[in-house]
Amino acid sequence: MKKKNLIAKAFIMATVVLTASCSSQPTAPKEESAQGVIENIMTRASVRQFTDRPISSDTLETIVRAGMAAPSAMNLQPWAFVVVTEREVLDSLRSVHPYSNLATATAAIIVCGDMEKAAKDAAREYWVQDCSAATENILLAAHSLGIGAVWCGVYPNPERIPGVTQVLGLPENIIPLNIITMGYPAAEVQPKDKWNPDNVHYQRW
Repeated sequence: MKKKNLIAKAFIMATVVLTASCSSQPTAPKEESAQGVIENIMTRASVRQFTDRPISSDTLETIVRAGMAAPSAMNLQPWAFVVVTEREVLDSLRSVHPYSNLATATAAIIVCGDMEKAAKDAAREYWVQDCSAATENILLAAHSLGIGAVWCGVYPNPERIPGVTQVLGLPENIIPLNIITMGYPAAEVQPKDKWNPDNVHYQRW
């Protein structure tokens, strides 16, 4: 009888341990993944000086895929992306956008709004928010892959839109929102601590 009781207790304990180990396994990777995401957001910084190391086409596609994973109003996805790696085109963009930091960049992604995909009437301008969400995804994806980047605004500056449009040969329905200048960082850039509790309000103002 004692032997049976010992066997039964051993079986129960083994079942408890196995159940606990199985239930705890999925949570650990989630916690690590969450920490990695937060760290990636908090350590991102604008990078303006780059080495001459090129960015592979596969890496650029991964970054653009991240951009397309962004949310958009009514899921219209009113965006288009122009990926530039040719030095001549980068220099041409630099000539029409003096603050684009393209002198040492090895690539650029121009995030554009496609007005044929954008919402109609009063909701039309949501394309700016949608493409901005895509831009932030691109910046974070680049950072996670060790690539530096900086957001250089184009829209709604009336002096920059025509030049970028002409250099890239954009059709009438495409509006360039920004130029994301990219490359492998020439030096480490420290992120800014932007946390300010004065900017946070709870329940109401």
